[in-house]
Amino acid sequence: MSGVGRGVPDTGMVIAAQRGNPHALDDLVADSLPLVYNIVGRALRGHVDVDDVVQETLVRVVRHLSDLRDPEAFRPWLVAITIRQIRNWEQHRRTALIRDAGVEAIHEVPDPAADFAEVTILRLGLTDQRREVAEATRWLDSDDQELLALWWLEETGELDRADLAAALGLSASHAAVRIHRMKEQIQTARTVVRALRGRPGCNDLRVMTSGWNGTPTPLWRKRLARHVRDCLVCGRYREDFLPIDRLLAGLPLLPLPASFGDQAAAAVAAHAGAATPHAAAATPPVDPAGSGASWTPDPSAVDHSGWLGHLFAGSAGKVMVAAATVATLVTGALVVTKVTGSPPSSAAPPAAEASVAPLEVTPSATPSPLPPTPKATPTAKPSSKAPAVGPAVSSAKKGVAVWDFNGASQALANSKASWYYNWNTGHPGITTPSGVQFVPMIRDPKSVTAAELTRAKAAGPYLLTFNEPDLAEQANMTPEAALDLWPQLVATGATLGSPAVAWGGADAGGWLDRFMSGAKARNLRVDFIALHWYGGDFNTTNAVNQLKQYLTAVYNRYKVPIWLTEFALMNFVNGGQRFPSQEQQAAFVTASAKMLASLSFVQRYAWFGLPATDKDQSGLFRTGTEATAVGRAFQAAG
Repeated sequence: MSGVGRGVPDTGMVIAAQRGNPHALDDLVADSLPLVYNIVGRALRGHVDVDDVVQETLVRVVRHLSDLRDPEAFRPWLVAITIRQIRNWEQHRRTALIRDAGVEAIHEVPDPAADFAEVTILRLGLTDQRREVAEATRWLDSDDQELLALWWLEETGELDRADLAAALGLSASHAAVRIHRMKEQIQTARTVVRALRGRPGCNDLRVMTSGWNGTPTPLWRKRLARHVRDCLVCGRYREDFLPIDRLLAGLPLLPLPASFGDQAAAAVAAHAGAATPHAAAATPPVDPAGSGASWTPDPSAVDHSGWLGHLFAGSAGKVMVAAATVATLVTGALVVTKVTGSPPSSAAPPAAEASVAPLEVTPSATPSPLPPTPKATPTAKPSSKAPAVGPAVSSAKKGVAVWDFNGASQALANSKASWYYNWNTGHPGITTPSGVQFVPMIRDPKSVTAAELTRAKAAGPYLLTFNEPDLAEQANMTPEAALDLWPQLVATGATLGSPAVAWGGADAGGWLDRFMSGAKARNLRVDFIALHWYGGDFNTTNAVNQLKQYLTAVYNRYKVPIWLTEFALMNFVNGGQRFPSQEQQAAFVTASAKMLASLSFVQRYAWFGLPATDKDQSGLFRTGTEATAVGRAFQAAG
């Protein structure tokens, strides 16, 4: 399968992290951790050293991030570094075994709580043939374990074949041959797994395994497979196999264990650091994915007061906010909840200095025009409570528009949204849950002040801009006025979204078209398009198709990634609003989320909105814990 990189950061985040934005660096590491953990865990088969290898990999990534010349190549670069660290670990382990042959058992004992096949089965809730595939991986030859780690992620959609081949240093054709051979081994092992679990089972098989200790090995795979192939009783277990790629397609990344990093925190704090920027500049960088000598952190070379400091420290279960220095990594055990679901789009925003893409005139879709949509402005004081902790987010694209209400913080945590915004540069009264990102907004011309711009810059790598400038009740400004103020927004260094028009984003000569043409003429940067859409047709199929047509038309005109920052079903008639039933709205949430996940140029979307009131009947939560039917559909959406 061709992967889409569901758990990997977009290019804009990489660029912001390279430029020294600490929030972007935090997010970059947090978003990379699940992928690294899944590769290392499966390759090492849950060995007790998984924590150490993951930590050393991330230290290496941060240390050499500035050396990455093509931010769009971050994913294969990350995977290559991970494979290099796995191979370094294997080399060190073999050396230790030769030196300490008498204590071989100590080195070979796996962590019984981290058997990756069993953890995969339990945490992903695998049943039937998917469970058989996971169990069959225990029987592979040891040389195939790192290939398995990458191939599993290819089949589940996290990597593509080019990433896999590059990480292993193979051509695509050579990688294909190795994968074919490994899949044959897994298929053979599936027959063994079935035969051993069969009831009433085969008497000859029971006799054959009477002296076996139960540990899967390649040797026993070959012996048992030979018996299954020749045995009339066991032969029936070789039938009715579903293809492996169909069984693994769409599975999420394996969630991080709740205690991940606890045991290794003290050790890493003692040695996992990097030189300060000054020292790094004086030392030629080493290619972290190269083929040179293996790398091992040198405790004597670590400057813990410098820019990296301690990678893992403190309690597990959250990624703490980093210190405001150029490359402080993540203070916390890096156990985050952003581990499953759909990816950020592979269509990443352009580099910060890039000009707007050439404009192309194409037929525009015609969404229902939007009259004003009032938004509440939070006025409550900032909460002093600890961050709300909710279930793991289910999609890196999925977000929600939020304003303060009783229980807003808990509702946000329970929503499984990965990001949110509230039409402001701060979020007073709303506590950001662990693993969720707040995105600031410069809402209107009056918000373009030094204080607001400073607050927006500090809030994170992305910045939303003028809200519905084409409506008098909202930002109410001309494209020329927005362009005059735009250089001040560019100066924040953030990844910038266009003003979010209420309607007509694909129309030639419309508000957005005039703004984008003006940005191109003035050589002003616009990194992604922000759009709003409200559907007046409550038929699910029609509504989803209309939304898809609109988004596609806008993308075809500007060729810039899209954030859909407000959307729902809502029919504006005679100056009022008519809403669908809860069941209709919920059906639209489910179907539109699948559609949006399939559009590579849609990087993020945000439902309107979190609170459910008599006025805002598309809302997700009535209280912090009471979800509407729409809210339950949103929670389940991927």
